[in-house]
Amino acid sequence: MREIRRARLEDHEAVLRVMPEWWADSRTPEQARQLTLLLPRLFFEHFTGTSLVMDGDDGMHGFLVGFHSPDHPDEAYIHFVGVDPKRRKDGVARALYERFFEEAAAAGRTKVKAITSPANTGSIAFHRAMGFAVHEPKSGYDGPGQDRVRFEKTL
Repeated sequence: MREIRRARLEDHEAVLRVMPEWWADSRTPEQARQLTLLLPRLFFEHFTGTSLVMDGDDGMHGFLVGFHSPDHPDEAYIHFVGVDPKRRKDGVARALYERFFEEAAAAGRTKVKAITSPANTGSIAFHRAMGFAVHEPKSGYDGPGQDRVRFEKTL
């Protein structure tokens, strides 16, 4: 049985532990390690009220780290999502996103935003399928050579 719950501080270590395995099909071990730098402990200390974990009988199936923007009261932001490769195509990411949308809307948020690299065609296709507007890559969005595709969904 699958259950979506709030992220907890102790999930930080568990997420970092699974990331090299979960991204092994698309990243070198060093690149997968670098991805862990995008999820410092602060996300699991300060955004547990808006971040989610899906557990199953056999462990973690996926996670979503997101927050409600303190500076833009109509916006929520999805920072990072991971799904166990054995669970891809099982609706894990869709279920996490839908729960995040429901909770963001209940909190008065009318937009959800996210970004990815232009090379992440799987993420771009997924966000499009979830009803996000997909914007052209923005050059240097995250610094020199760090172009990003921006997503926006109206709730």
